[in-house]
Amino acid sequence: MLQVSESIASHRDLPELFRSLAALLHRLVTFDFICLTLPDPARGIVKVHVLESSFPTRFQPGLEIPMQDSVRQLVWENQRPLVISNLEADTRFPIAGDLLRQDGVKSLCVLPLTTAHRRVGAMGLGSVEASAYDAADLEFLRQVAAQVAVAVDNALNSQSAQIYQQELARERDRLRLLLEVNNALVSTLDLHQLLRAISACLRRVMNHDYASLALYEPAAQQLRLHALEFPQGKGLLQEEMTFPIEGTPSGQVIVTRQPLIITGADLDRYKAAVSQLVIAEGLRSACIVPLITANRTVGTLGLSSLRPGAFTQEDADLLMRVANQVAISIENALAYREIAELKNQLADEKLYLEEEIRTEYTFEEVVGESPALKRVLSQVETVAPTDSSVLILGETGTGKEVIARAIHDLSPRHNRTFVKVNCAAIPTGLLESELFGHEKGAFTGAIAQKVGRFELAHGGTLFLDEVGDIPLELQPKLLRVLQEKEFERLGSTRTQRVDVRVVAATNRDLTQMVEDRLFRSDLFYRLNVFPIVVPPLRDRTEDVPLLVRYFAQKHARRMDRRVESIPSEEMEALTRYPWPGNVRELENLIERAVILSRGPTLHVPLPENHPAGDASPTSVVTLEAAERQHILRALQETHWVIAGVNGAAARLGMKRTTLQSRMSKLGISRPGR
Repeated sequence: MLQVSESIASHRDLPELFRSLAALLHRLVTFDFICLTLPDPARGIVKVHVLESSFPTRFQPGLEIPMQDSVRQLVWENQRPLVISNLEADTRFPIAGDLLRQDGVKSLCVLPLTTAHRRVGAMGLGSVEASAYDAADLEFLRQVAAQVAVAVDNALNSQSAQIYQQELARERDRLRLLLEVNNALVSTLDLHQLLRAISACLRRVMNHDYASLALYEPAAQQLRLHALEFPQGKGLLQEEMTFPIEGTPSGQVIVTRQPLIITGADLDRYKAAVSQLVIAEGLRSACIVPLITANRTVGTLGLSSLRPGAFTQEDADLLMRVANQVAISIENALAYREIAELKNQLADEKLYLEEEIRTEYTFEEVVGESPALKRVLSQVETVAPTDSSVLILGETGTGKEVIARAIHDLSPRHNRTFVKVNCAAIPTGLLESELFGHEKGAFTGAIAQKVGRFELAHGGTLFLDEVGDIPLELQPKLLRVLQEKEFERLGSTRTQRVDVRVVAATNRDLTQMVEDRLFRSDLFYRLNVFPIVVPPLRDRTEDVPLLVRYFAQKHARRMDRRVESIPSEEMEALTRYPWPGNVRELENLIERAVILSRGPTLHVPLPENHPAGDASPTSVVTLEAAERQHILRALQETHWVIAGVNGAAARLGMKRTTLQSRMSKLGISRPGR
């Protein structure tokens, strides 16, 4: 007993204690195995904790036996030793007894382990010999059990204290982690920096190789990978990737709003392309949690590992606590970004509208009552309520922009912005930036982010004037916006979605340009959904008097002049004039007349190339005048296109530079310039 006491005092580890105890007891007691069992009332089982045996046995540490079938349960409840001399004849314990009989055990002695404070468990000895234990053995073993009970109680208390300390340490680490995550959330609104900081904090508590942040886009039913941290990756997974919620682990998390732990073969159940990329990257387990706020599901936060089974439910619970903080921060960051973008857009719209107000060339309404114009207005009234693209065709100066504005004003978008772009007036290298915007540093001179005209026109109408001058290399991107309603700014990989109605106009023959491969056929068909041909002023001569009076009053008010009448002979001359420059030429002429007229009567200086009336058809003119009229006629027939196969230079049989030289010498310039 003294040696037993010394052994108990020198061993704190239970397996070591029972190993030493078995060596001592073999001198006095016959047994082939000795074991310690502890009850678990909450689960209704008795569990084998340590075992010393001289032969292979089915009783192993970790074995669990139902309480009602356990010899040790009977001893633990009654607190009296139990000795079975012939196990073959004892049928009270079917499961435990059968296991012992299969091991060849014939006699059994089980003693309760009880201290002054509590019942600890039971110690059992077994022998392959029948009737191996007598009264003297039982008395000796009871004294041994009393000391063993104290040792086991101390060891269990020590283990509980260690477990409690470990739990405290883990909880301390978790709280420190949450504090560090909170500090990271406060210090940055950038999603990439945010994920990097969160991943660094989590790596000290949860070992992982990959971290990702995906945001949910409900309209498209997809997730967009906005940030990832994967130092060992092959580059297959990239930021700004989009993937559907169907058939992906992250999509399942979005739908169920519950954390998900997947490992090994579970990944093979997901057939989406992004899931195959995850497998190709070598990731074998993952823990994904939803980012949920009071208003919506923002997205998912995911950790993955190259090892299978790297995450536990405890890890998922901790990651969920982190996600609750991250979700609020991301929602704030998205709101801040949206407010900043709206602020920039409003500022750009304000500047644009201020420029529009300062523009001299504006019409308050469409003026005219001719049948040709009424046909156009009827078409405008038909197409305006729809969102279809409109292509306005006609000679220069016929008022195509006025028709475009009328379409916008009669459409459901009339409360939003009407944005116009003259594609011929912007250099080719800058047109893409003007239409789609650019990011800071996208090219030399891009010192700040710029919002493009498509974003300015979001919810409204975009008028593309002189659309035939858009270069071929830019036409596919324009076609994509028309079809998919999305584009990327220059220097950005982030896709922008817009809701814009496009109205285009041109004075060029787009059908011929398509045949000459100067304009994409697919873009032409997309723009030419509803064509409107604006008639030239010479085809609506009955509108000339109305336009003359309208422009006279308009410019008279602006110059603080008074115009009361226009001589009838001058009005008739204006009506007979063919107006190659159309309405624009007429307005400029009337403005000049208002400036020159000194009284209430408007005197209009007749155009220099006034047709017959002043000279008979057979009148002889100078060679220079004839050349001038011939060049003007060629320019009018080609809509003032000089170069190219169908240009005026080709029709006149001279070089482009020669024609431009002759035009300069004869004082010929394009009307309105």
